[in-house]
Amino acid sequence: MRHRKHTFKIGRSGAHRKALLANQVCSLIRQGAIKTTLTKAKETRRLAEKMITLGKKGGLHHRRMAIARLRDVDTVSLLFSELAPKHANRDGGYTRIIKLGTRRGDAAEMCVLAWVEEEKETKSKKTSKKKRAKAESSETKSQEPAKEKPTEKKPEEKANASEEKADDKAE
Repeated sequence: MRHRKHTFKIGRSGAHRKALLANQVCSLIRQGAIKTTLTKAKETRRLAEKMITLGKKGGLHHRRMAIARLRDVDTVSLLFSELAPKHANRDGGYTRIIKLGTRRGDAAEMCVLAWVEEEKETKSKKTSKKKRAKAESSETKSQEPAKEKPTEKKPEEKANASEEKADDKAE
């Protein structure tokens, strides 16, 4: 019986499956989002979230465990230095799967696997710009002084102004 043995077989041997998942997680770490089939994304998500958890712990032992699993030192250093601190306040659920529909050739269900925090940051930036613009417009309305009516120039001042313009053109 397979009680509590969780593995998507994905139609591959064990070594091929481990290599595939390691490559997908490395691509996800480097690019921020990947397009893949739904089955692969669900299994990749499990490994990616485990790697973020290792990154949050941050010790040498955890770094070596991540390198052993992903087999790419540069990607692991990116994981530990940039991604893990972004997710420090989050207790899990670091990734999001967005379904795209079926693939044309074989009708496989496709999706995008992406980090959750990146989406929140872009949304919060957009909303904060809108909020700032609204706040500024309301402040300027309340702080504008009463406009004074423009005073008309006296006929003598008009003549002097026209003479000064004529002098400027002559020079």
